[in-house]
Amino acid sequence: MTRFLDLVRPAAGTVLMSEWLTGTAERSRAAADAVMDEWAAAETPSGRLAQHVFLSTDGTGLLFYAQWTSDEDHLAWARANRARAVSHIDTLVPGIDRPGLARSRLTRSVVHDTERPAGVFVVSTIAVDEVEVSVALAPGLLAAHVHMTSDGAQAMVVAEWTNAASHAAVTTGGVGFKRYTLYRAFDDDRR
Repeated sequence: MTRFLDLVRPAAGTVLMSEWLTGTAERSRAAADAVMDEWAAAETPSGRLAQHVFLSTDGTGLLFYAQWTSDEDHLAWARANRARAVSHIDTLVPGIDRPGLARSRLTRSVVHDTERPAGVFVVSTIAVDEVEVSVALAPGLLAAHVHMTSDGAQAMVVAEWTNAASHAAVTTGGVGFKRYTLYRAFDDDRR
């Protein structure tokens, strides 16, 4: 599987993460394909650098990870185009629950192993004072990528693990995270 740093665009001034809850793996794939097909067919918005879609390993949803040059560029696009784009997706896959959009910025990456492939990405939202624990070396943890929310109140960590079993072996409780695999990536290299 692709490593997370291969997806990072250095020019990104903002990272947007949005989970869509679809209920089934089939609906998740249909929604992801519809969004990515629309991105590919549409004119490239000023400021959008890349869009990546991750499917949850439990089949209940997907996560969009979008990189834009700035919040302003994204907001200008959203005001002009978001309603039409979402309406089209909702026609194809009705009933998607969208809990919200998190604006963040990748602030640092801690890479423990550059050789082994990532088998699963684990995304969690944590308190800022818990970041050091989440990036500490653990069996199977390949890397952790810390994103600070725009208000600085929370951190969103995208961790790369060798597999779900290695993550489960060191995780207690199972609350506050979701496991994903990369489904599709779209980089705006058409400029």
